[in-house]
Amino acid sequence: MYLTKVLINIIKQLMESKPLKILMLEDVEEDAELLERALKKEGIVFETLRVDDRPEFIKALAAFQPDVILSDHSLPQFNSLEALEICQNSSLDIPFIIVTGSVSEEFAVSCIKKGADDYVLKSNLARLSLSINVALSQRKLHQKRKLDEESLRKQNEELIKINQELDSFVYSVSHNLRAPLASVLGLINVCKLEDKKYNDAFSLYLYLMKESINRLDETIKEILDYSKNARNPLSITTIDLVKIVNEAFKKVRFLEQYADVKKEINIDIPLDFHSDSYRLSLILSSIIANAITYCDPEKSIKTLDIEAFCKDEEIHIQVKDNGIGISPEYLPRIYDMFYRATEDSQGAGLGLYIVKETVNKLKGAIKVESILGEGSTFTLILPYKKAKNTLEATL
Repeated sequence: MYLTKVLINIIKQLMESKPLKILMLEDVEEDAELLERALKKEGIVFETLRVDDRPEFIKALAAFQPDVILSDHSLPQFNSLEALEICQNSSLDIPFIIVTGSVSEEFAVSCIKKGADDYVLKSNLARLSLSINVALSQRKLHQKRKLDEESLRKQNEELIKINQELDSFVYSVSHNLRAPLASVLGLINVCKLEDKKYNDAFSLYLYLMKESINRLDETIKEILDYSKNARNPLSITTIDLVKIVNEAFKKVRFLEQYADVKKEINIDIPLDFHSDSYRLSLILSSIIANAITYCDPEKSIKTLDIEAFCKDEEIHIQVKDNGIGISPEYLPRIYDMFYRATEDSQGAGLGLYIVKETVNKLKGAIKVESILGEGSTFTLILPYKKAKNTLEATL
């Protein structure tokens, strides 16, 4: 009852500024007058146009531009279903209500299925006003939904375009930046050779320049890694984790403390483990690089242990070190973009952020346990059972 009153109030508000234009397909003038009296009784302001054949109906659709169509079912040479088909073929989004004498339930259901909004018996015209109100409200909601869908489609197209332009920009800028950096590094090496003639007077400055350029180059590579992870689809293959770990160590072998760290690898996982090798390599390389970079210089024995095993239909990969550790107040934020948990950090604060994003892409999880001054343990957890199918389903 409350809903009925709300709908009627909505239509009444609309009608205060503009009469409702009702096109009646009716061959009996007295019946048309009955419909008008029923609508006036409900306080609806309207104007009507009555037609009773196909040519007049088609002409009225264009000239009268009705808000609602009330159609008798049977006319001498025309009927409601034919009129409904004309509206549908003309792409007119107008409420179409059949107002007729007695009809079977099967016929009424058939009309609704074919697109009529409702049917009202001439013996029960008290329901006509509500039927019109409901039909108009539904049309209004339908039109709003279509506008929202169109707006969303345009936004998606614009977003796709922006992402494509961003990809192009990232790769272009990265290439244009890394090439000159490589040239500058080459020039610094030449300067170092020349500097020997002057007893290495500029060696400190050349070293600082080289370090700054290496940090900038590393930041650019991290941006590229983030872009690749975000944009590229998963590529699922059988994983050789021993190979991936060894390659990760090769990538970081030029870090200062690399030779000082004692490394131990213990991998025991099923041979049919599937994942994205590029992304897994990206994760492990970043964690291993951090473990070596932040080893504790005060400790005589510096360790880095990597262990992998299968547990509860999951692959667990642990990277444990006895480095400087992370203070408890910093742990909740270590995966934030541009966040650095230590003043000793020389990076841009993107490494662990990219690790977290990459783990999410693999539908996995990552945990960290750390004690300041004792070391850290990063545990990567990835799906194993039916992992290949599970990951491919997310593409």
